[in-house]
Amino acid sequence: MMKNEGQRFRFSEAPVWDWQRAYYEQKGLKAWTDNQVPQYITSNPMIATAYAEMIFGFLQDLAAKGKTTETVTILELGAGVGRLAFQILIKLCELRDYAATELPSFRYIMTDLASDNVFGWKNHPSMQSFIQQGLLDFAQFDAMHDTELNLAAAGTVIRPGELMQPLLIIANYFFDSIPQELIYVGEGKIYECDVMLSNADSSSNLQPVERLENMELSYAYRPAPKFSADTYPYRDVISLYQEELEDSHILFPAAGLACLDRLETLSQSGYVLITADKGDHRLDNWKFAEPPEFVLHGSFSLTANYHAIQHVLEQRGAHTCFTSHHYKDLNIGCMLMVKEPMSYVNTRLAYLREVERFGPDDFFSIKEWFDHQVSRMELKQLLPFWRLGRYDAEFLIHSAQRISDLIPDASDEEMLDIQQGIHTMWSSYYTMEQMGDIAFLAGQLMNEMAVYEDAKHFLELSLQADELKHNPAVLYDLAVCCYELELEEEALDYTRKVLAMDPDHEEARSLLQSFESR
Repeated sequence: MMKNEGQRFRFSEAPVWDWQRAYYEQKGLKAWTDNQVPQYITSNPMIATAYAEMIFGFLQDLAAKGKTTETVTILELGAGVGRLAFQILIKLCELRDYAATELPSFRYIMTDLASDNVFGWKNHPSMQSFIQQGLLDFAQFDAMHDTELNLAAAGTVIRPGELMQPLLIIANYFFDSIPQELIYVGEGKIYECDVMLSNADSSSNLQPVERLENMELSYAYRPAPKFSADTYPYRDVISLYQEELEDSHILFPAAGLACLDRLETLSQSGYVLITADKGDHRLDNWKFAEPPEFVLHGSFSLTANYHAIQHVLEQRGAHTCFTSHHYKDLNIGCMLMVKEPMSYVNTRLAYLREVERFGPDDFFSIKEWFDHQVSRMELKQLLPFWRLGRYDAEFLIHSAQRISDLIPDASDEEMLDIQQGIHTMWSSYYTMEQMGDIAFLAGQLMNEMAVYEDAKHFLELSLQADELKHNPAVLYDLAVCCYELELEEEALDYTRKVLAMDPDHEEARSLLQSFESR
């Protein structure tokens, strides 16, 4: 590998951003399904419910203002694997149907830079119902340049000024993943930090992920008069940093703010931003900040500067919500860049209920602890936690063995709650590559509870998900279900398939003998 002695770049123009872009374009949805880029923390049913509650509150606020005739556009930036969008739509439709009150209609638009992702969402089996109802559409969107949205399903274009309702923007792990400026504050002066890259020769044949893994970083400083100029659009927040900070490296979201400005032009009524990231909104957390740390996970992520975004928007009249307590892994904000933002009472109340009092970040912290305690828990703790997590499929993956161990001593009520929980989980399950495994776990538990019709249903789903390589364990459980349901021909067929794959399968041989002895 060739080693250069350090090419110097302006931070926001360094090739790392091109490598990031190339990584997502090459990997497509596999960036998330291969478990390289984290997606659970911002895509689980808990955070989807919190977002759906805030969106529902927003719809209620618009209805209270008499604004029910125009459709509300919900725009997700960098929608990733698509799991969050699906979960939000499930929860939002539940709230709409339960309330049975007059609300403006809505459509959810998923966007990403990679065209393959748009194609993947559009053809995903879990999305088809929402597409057919006109609730879901897709657009390729470059956050650095684009000014309009070309909708893939409707075949129409949203241009500046065409939306009458405020735009609702969802941006998870977005502001930390697009180019940022890097400045340094020292002795009341602003310097720009250039990045020096070594061991990442652009002429080599390394893949983007390899370039990121092999790069060596250092920084060089130079005066940056443009940030201090009166003409700089974010001069107010830069002045604040000069006054309040010392020996501090600041990631500045100029590109993110510019993206928000372009999106704002789409609507005549402003926008509401719901966003989650590893990012600080408190000025104190930027004091004496070290140079940024690149967190690698196939691509990379940095820290989002929510303080700058909050300050800029509030200067323009927005009302912003962040938690009064400190976040641990995920900082969630709601920013209302609309006329009379305090009148959006239901939106702000939803943030209070779903984020401030106890939110997705709190849940994620508890879940990390929970995953290590499962083997010691009883059903009276397991089932309430599953409800708290909104019947998340991840729960079943981590808890199925423990639930199985407890089923022999479970009460009828507990077994009914397990059965109901499985059905609720499956009704909002976003089809992913582990679908067969989750269906198998559900089928096994139903089988052990003697709910054979349900067990047969889930086991058949597991079988369909793995048509090329049938699992003898699935086939045997299906044989047992069919036996108990007195479906003799199916039971025999599954039993023989098990023995064809594993002639020494004792349980299957015993089951076959029971048929032959009749």
